[in-house]
Amino acid sequence: MNRDFRHLFPEYATIYSERASNCITYWQLSPSSSFYKQFAAGLPKRRAMRSGLLIGLVTSVLLLFSAPRSSAQSQEPYAQTRSPHGPLNVPCQNCHTLSGWKPIRGIPEFDHNQTRYPLRGMHQNVTCTQCHVKPVFTNVGLKCADCHADMHKRQFGAYCEQCHTVKGWQVSIQQVQQHTNRFPLLGAHAAQDCDSCHKSAAVGQFQGLSTQCYSCHAADYQGTTGPSHVTAGFSITCDQCHNFDNWFGVKFDHLKYTGFALTGMHATLECTACHIGNKFKGTPADCVGCHLPDYQKTTNPKHVAFAFPQTCQTCHSTSAWSPATFNHNTVGFALTGAHTSLQCTQCHINGNYNLTSNLCSSCHMKDYNGTTNPNHVQSAFPTTCDSCHSTVSWAGATFNHNSTGFPLTGAHTTLQCSQCHINGNYKLNSTLCSSCHMADFNKTTNPNHVQSGYPTTCDVCHNTTAWIPSSFNHNNTAFPLTGTHVTTPCASCHVNNNYTTLPTACYGCHQKDYQNTTNPNHTAAGFPTTCQTCHSTTSWSGAVFNHTYFPTNHGNANGVCSTCHTNPSNYAVFTCTNCHTKSQTDQQHQGVGGYVYNSTNCYQCHPSGQGGG
Repeated sequence: MNRDFRHLFPEYATIYSERASNCITYWQLSPSSSFYKQFAAGLPKRRAMRSGLLIGLVTSVLLLFSAPRSSAQSQEPYAQTRSPHGPLNVPCQNCHTLSGWKPIRGIPEFDHNQTRYPLRGMHQNVTCTQCHVKPVFTNVGLKCADCHADMHKRQFGAYCEQCHTVKGWQVSIQQVQQHTNRFPLLGAHAAQDCDSCHKSAAVGQFQGLSTQCYSCHAADYQGTTGPSHVTAGFSITCDQCHNFDNWFGVKFDHLKYTGFALTGMHATLECTACHIGNKFKGTPADCVGCHLPDYQKTTNPKHVAFAFPQTCQTCHSTSAWSPATFNHNTVGFALTGAHTSLQCTQCHINGNYNLTSNLCSSCHMKDYNGTTNPNHVQSAFPTTCDSCHSTVSWAGATFNHNSTGFPLTGAHTTLQCSQCHINGNYKLNSTLCSSCHMADFNKTTNPNHVQSGYPTTCDVCHNTTAWIPSSFNHNNTAFPLTGTHVTTPCASCHVNNNYTTLPTACYGCHQKDYQNTTNPNHTAAGFPTTCQTCHSTTSWSGAVFNHTYFPTNHGNANGVCSTCHTNPSNYAVFTCTNCHTKSQTDQQHQGVGGYVYNSTNCYQCHPSGQGGG
């Protein structure tokens, strides 16, 4: 148990300090010790009068500490101990020996696993002083970088454990967890050492390294001769053909990178069959680019003589050059009906395969001119033959009136064509009822259509089922009838048989109702003339006003307009100050910038009647 006597004997502070540095425990000294004798002999003369007392005191203290202690005394706390190791709650003899403080015991009795940093792997064979370079053991960092210099120049940050372990500095690719960020290690790459790509090992470049294959495999690209990549001008994006598993076993996605899919026989050809002389650039993608000799020597039929188009894929496929099959659907004229059984020469006369028109009349103009039932020419029938005829049979034509823009419905379906197309006039272009029924319009007297100024849009009241009886559907006008309007007699609105110039706005008919209303007075209050804002067609009375977003039950209003609108002759005027007194409102708005006590300002901040706006 160390005791510090420097405050009692300041003259011997130096001696004490020197002894303390050697860690002498003063309670082990006896009066016969050399230090004790030196201490007694060296008292200054100016303290001679007190030397006996002081020596006696020191002797008593030293004898007290050197005497055997009871169990109670042995429990005395070590609060005053000054250990160079800091707060280390371990008996000294666990590491030190009686012969001296240094060297420490060969195998210190200290369990490092009980600390914040258990020793694992190669750390178990490291001497204490290699990490604890200072006597205060807790003054040691726990991160790898606190002891180990960063050979990677901070390219990976300060977390060595991302790649290394306590078993050793050597690292395998599988341990490099963060490699998936930019360049996942797949296939053969996963079996390579780091310095295969990152040259110069620890001091090499790890960040910013190119992820392009060519950056590492330029020599492979330049040295390849079968075929020569340089001569052929191959792209340096190696992954177009090669994969990560093996440099050999090349697979080229011809469709993805060239736009020309290898199908049929093309898929079995060697590359040089098309890319002659290892010419991979500028190879044509159209069939005739490779098959022009085949086109020129074909005689059944003669492609050159008949000026066949050089789009070989129209008839040929990649499965086999012959037999060829021509799909007429691909050239804008599908063969249907009787056309499918015709010989090619029946349409392609004299080997003319350059036909460009798909109009029926281009082949059937003679049939058009020779038809007399009805006479197409005299009746000026259009030459769009497919309006009535089909490819199944030229005879038995059926005209679909729906294709003209005037579908035949009701009684129209039973009429003869000549009843509308008078004198063989098939050039009618109007679909208006009045174009045929104007005579019916003019002679109608119940009611008199002409005098009443009825519109000539007959379908407003009449339909194709029967001309009589008629039924007027007001929904077809700009003013559908709803509510009590449905049961109102026509003459109530159409005064003096005015069916043409009536307004559609409520005010046009209800002006007197607006002017005579006194509860509230609409005219005096300046109400708008948009009656539908408050009224409905169900009933003129019992109007309901939509007060928009300011609640009519705000405060104590309870839906009574006059609570806020105190001027019955002008509902544009409102007041808030009748309910919200100035003293109360001023108190609630203390510190509110721009506050003014008046109704207009109240509404500007509280447009919905709620708190601060």
